[in-house]
Amino acid sequence: MTDHPSTFHAQPEDDGKFDWDDRASLHRADDGGGVLDAMKGLRRGSFAELVNHVMAMPESERGDYVIQKAGDRKFTAEEIAQLSKRDDFPG
Repeated sequence: MTDHPSTFHAQPEDDGKFDWDDRASLHRADDGGGVLDAMKGLRRGSFAELVNHVMAMPESERGDYVIQKAGDRKFTAEEIAQLSKRDDFPG
């Protein structure tokens, strides 16, 4: 499922699929966002790669990070852990 509108009818796609190859960046949860948010990314890659990266961290450190997926959607450590357990997760 993508979180950005398609160009047809300008509605988010809701086909039950998740776009694991979408571009994403890893951020500290407390980086403050803002105009220069893109420059604060610690790591970039596909969404699936970054989910794997966060899940490889010690559990006590995961809450310090979020993944910002294309479309300005931020995923918290709890959401990342839930996504990593999906049947369609390529990790």
